[in-house]
Amino acid sequence: MSRFAAPIAEQIWDMKYRFKQADGTPIDQTVEDSWRRIARDLARVEQDPAHWEDKFFEALEDFKYLPAGRITAGAGTARRVTLFNCFVMGTIPDSMGGIFDMLKEAALTMQQGGGIGYDFSTIRPRGADVHGVAADASGPLSFMDVWDAMCRTIMSAGSRRGAMMATMRCDHPDIEQFITAKSDPARLRMFNMSVLVTDPFMEAVKADGPWELVFDGKVYHTIQARDLWNKIMQATYDYAEPGVIFIDRINAANNLSYVETIAATNPCGEQPLPPYGACLLGSINLARLVAGPFEDAAHLDEAALQELVATAVRMMDNVVDASKFPLAEQEAEAQDKRRIGLGVTGLADALLMLGLRYGSDEAARQTERWLHAIARAAYLASVDLAKEKGAFPLFEAEKYLASGTMLQMDDDVRDAIREHGIRNALLTSIAPTGTISLYAGNVSSGIEPVFAYAYTRKVLQKDGSRTEEEVVDYAVQMWRDKFGDKDLPDYFVNAQTLPPSDHVKMQAAAQKWIDSSISKTINCPEDISFDAFKDVYMQAWDQGCKGCTTYRPNDVTGSVLTVSESADKAPGESADAPHEVDGGDVIYMSEPLDRPQSLEGSTYKLKWPDSEHAIYLTINDIVIGGRRRPFEVFINSKNMEHYAWTLALTRMISAVFRRGGDVSFVVEELKAVFDPRGGAWVKGKYIPSILAAIGGVIEQHLINIGFLEGEGMGLKSDPQAQVVNLDGPRGKACPSCGQFDMVMIEGCMTCRSCGHSKCG
Repeated sequence: MSRFAAPIAEQIWDMKYRFKQADGTPIDQTVEDSWRRIARDLARVEQDPAHWEDKFFEALEDFKYLPAGRITAGAGTARRVTLFNCFVMGTIPDSMGGIFDMLKEAALTMQQGGGIGYDFSTIRPRGADVHGVAADASGPLSFMDVWDAMCRTIMSAGSRRGAMMATMRCDHPDIEQFITAKSDPARLRMFNMSVLVTDPFMEAVKADGPWELVFDGKVYHTIQARDLWNKIMQATYDYAEPGVIFIDRINAANNLSYVETIAATNPCGEQPLPPYGACLLGSINLARLVAGPFEDAAHLDEAALQELVATAVRMMDNVVDASKFPLAEQEAEAQDKRRIGLGVTGLADALLMLGLRYGSDEAARQTERWLHAIARAAYLASVDLAKEKGAFPLFEAEKYLASGTMLQMDDDVRDAIREHGIRNALLTSIAPTGTISLYAGNVSSGIEPVFAYAYTRKVLQKDGSRTEEEVVDYAVQMWRDKFGDKDLPDYFVNAQTLPPSDHVKMQAAAQKWIDSSISKTINCPEDISFDAFKDVYMQAWDQGCKGCTTYRPNDVTGSVLTVSESADKAPGESADAPHEVDGGDVIYMSEPLDRPQSLEGSTYKLKWPDSEHAIYLTINDIVIGGRRRPFEVFINSKNMEHYAWTLALTRMISAVFRRGGDVSFVVEELKAVFDPRGGAWVKGKYIPSILAAIGGVIEQHLINIGFLEGEGMGLKSDPQAQVVNLDGPRGKACPSCGQFDMVMIEGCMTCRSCGHSKCG
C-alpha cells in the first residue's frame, strides 16, 4: 500500500527526491527507501549509528519531519552537492578584482545547488569617481546584471536554476534605481530583491523628515524619507518587488549579535545571514500531529511534538558535519556557529482541525503557543547535544544570554544554557515548503493559509495525452473522509478570502519565537487601494515583523489570485464568482495542427560575428480565425559545425508551435541562453549567445505578424484552441511543465502541478 496521500505526492517524490542512477533507473524503490537513505547518512556521524538511524527513520516516517529539499534529494547519494539550501556570500569589495572574485564564488556555490544572497550596498554608486583610471563608476546595478547573466548559465543540482537575493540599504545613493530595476520585465529575473530598511529611516518616514543618501561618508542626495518609502511601496504595489527587510531589527534580535553583523538574506528571506552563512532547513509537519481532528477534543499532541523536535534538531546538527560545502569559508562559518533553521509546515491545516479560523485572535494565540513549545523543545535539545558533543565554538555564555531570543526565553532554559552551553547558535526559522508540502500530501505550506481547497491538475502521460486529477488540501480531504459531502464550516478560509491584516497578525504571532525570520507572502486583492496597501507594511513594522513580502496581481508577474468555481467553495463564496479566461486557464490544441500544402512566411539573415557563414531562419505561419500564428521554423547555414543542434532546435520549436496556445515562452527561453565563452555585439546591442540571437529574430517575427504585442508580451488565447476550464486559482505558465499553475507562496513562485520553484 502506498504511503502517499495523493498521486501528486508520489509524482513529486519520483521527480525531485527519489534517488536514481544517471540513466534514470530508480535506486530508491519506495519512499521508505528514501527515508532510510537519509536516516542512514545523517546517523553515520553518531557513535551509535544503528540506534540513531532507526530514530531518524521514525521521525521521517509518514512525513512527520520534513528535511528541506536539498537534504531529501542529496543525503546518502554520494553526489558532490551541498545539503544546505542557500548561502549569503562574502562582503563584496568595492574594486573590480574583488567584485569578480565574488562572482566566481557565487558561480561555484550555485553549481553545487546552493541559492545565494548578496548585499550590493558595498559597491560605490553610479557616477562616483574611480581613482587611478579617470573614470566614473557604473554602479551596483550594472554588476547585478552580470550576476543575473551568470545565474542563467548555472543550473542548480537537479533541474532547477539557482535562486538569488539582492539587497541594498535604504541610504545607498543608487537605492531609487534599485527599487525600480524590475519594472523592466526582462531585467534581473534571476533575482529576488529587497530593501534593507533601518530604524532611523522608519522614524523619518513616520515624521516625514529628510533622508540622506550616503556612501563612504559622502552625502550624495538628501530626499524626503516618505517620498522614498512611497517609491518602494509603489514598485511593490505595481510589480511585487522589492521586498522590505527591517535590518536593524534583525541585528538587534540576533542571538549572535556579539560576533556578527547581518546585511543580506537567503533568496526567500527566512534566513538573515552573515557573510558566508548558510541556511540548513527542515520543517515539523503540524498537520500530522493533531489528535482527534475536527472533534471537540482535537488537540496537538505536544509530547509527540517535543520528541519529534528533539530528533529533528539532532538530525539537522548532523547535517553540518555530513554535508559538503562549495567553499572553505562556508564550512568554517557553519562549523563555528552550527546554526539551523527548524520550522513548521501544515500550520493552517492544523488550525482547521482544531476548528480555528486562520487569522483570528485565537488562531494567532494558538500559533504563538505552538511555536513557543517548538522553540523551547529545540533549545533544550540543543543543550543536551552540547552536554554530549560540546557547544558551538563561538559560544560565550553571558553575551549569548543577553542577545536575541534569549531575552524572552524561559528561565529554566536560560539556566541550562548557562550551565552546559548550547550546540546550535540559532535554531528556528520558517522556510518555504511548497514542494515538500505537496510531497507530504498537499498540507498547507509553512505558516501560510490554505491556498485553495481543491484544484484540477492536468498530468502529461507518456503517450503525450493529458489526464485530469483533483488535488485536495490535506485538511479538506480529511474533512471529506470524515463527513462526506457535508459543507465546510465557516472557519475554513483561504488565501482568496483572507484580509491582508490577518496575514500580518499570523506572521507577527509566529515571529515572536523564531530566531531567524519567516518566508511568507501576504496576498493582497488586485483592487486594494494604494493607501491600504502601504498600511500593510506599517502594520508589519508596528507588530514586530522582521520583514514584509506582499503579492498583488500585476502586469509584470501576472495574476495568480483569480477566483473560479471550486469543488469546495469558501463559505459565502458564490459559484458564480468572476472567471478570468485570458491568461488564467490552460490552453492547448486538442491535437497538433496538420501542415497545409503551402504556407507563407519570412526568411531572415543572421550574421554572427565569430562565424564565417551567415545563418538563415525561415519562419512559416498559419492563419487561424483571421490571425497569423507561427507554425514552423527552419534554420540553415553553410557552417556544418552547428548542423546537429540546429536541426534538433528547428524540430523542437516547430513541435511546440504546432501545439498552439501561448508559445511566447520559446522566445524568452532562447533569449535567456548565455554562452560561457561570451556573446557578441550585434547592431549596437550585446547578445549573449547565438541561441539568444535566434530568439530575438523569432521574437521580431512574432511582433511583425501581430502574435506578440511587444517584447515579452504574448497572446494568451487562440480562437481554435481547446479551452480547458480548471478549478482553483490560476497562475502563470510554469517554465518546467508549461501548465498555468505558478502561484506566489511564501515569497516564492511555485508550480502546483510539478513542484517547480523559483527559489529552489
